[in-house]
Amino acid sequence: MVRVHYFFDPMCGWCYGASALIEVLANHPEFEIIYHPGGMIPKRAIEPSFRQHILQADSQIATMTKTHFGDAYKARVAGAGDFIVDSYATTRAFLVGQDMGIEAHKMLAAIQKAHYQDGQHLDDLNALADLAVSMGLDKTIWEEKMAGSEANMLEQVKQSHQLMATMGVSGYPTLVIEKDGKLQRLSHSYYYGKTREWTNYLTDFI
Repeated sequence: MVRVHYFFDPMCGWCYGASALIEVLANHPEFEIIYHPGGMIPKRAIEPSFRQHILQADSQIATMTKTHFGDAYKARVAGAGDFIVDSYATTRAFLVGQDMGIEAHKMLAAIQKAHYQDGQHLDDLNALADLAVSMGLDKTIWEEKMAGSEANMLEQVKQSHQLMATMGVSGYPTLVIEKDGKLQRLSHSYYYGKTREWTNYLTDFI
């Protein structure tokens, strides 16, 4: 089995755009994805002056990747209320979901859909609990695990940053293949919206 290191953030728009490519990788029997969360945005409200930039970037992502951004999400970004983004809470949810038996790519995809399509307030732990329940997880156990998840999340982010420095990775999403002791970046951006071609490209590394 060939390892692929995936440097990502749940609140990264381009990572959401790459979700179809990640799904292909995750479902391929010859590849194992090692997820490295980056902790891109500690919880903060996004300034109204920056929101138009986000919408413009999302439009570009949608065009290039054929990924859908929902009306509820767009309304949140463009609206008068606070638009709070929290990579740390969503990364905790990503890790706890796996701990409770949800496959990593499915947990990440659920978080991305809840944010980028449904416009949910994922800085709110109650919203994350509702998401977990919708995936069939026990709410009480979920909340217990989330309550003790911060230290592990921070350690995972720290390790990701250390590995990024070692591999010369500077942004998200980045995919690095590890085979026979050698590292090579996957040219994923060329295959946005081209899952069939992406699948063919991956065969070169098996």
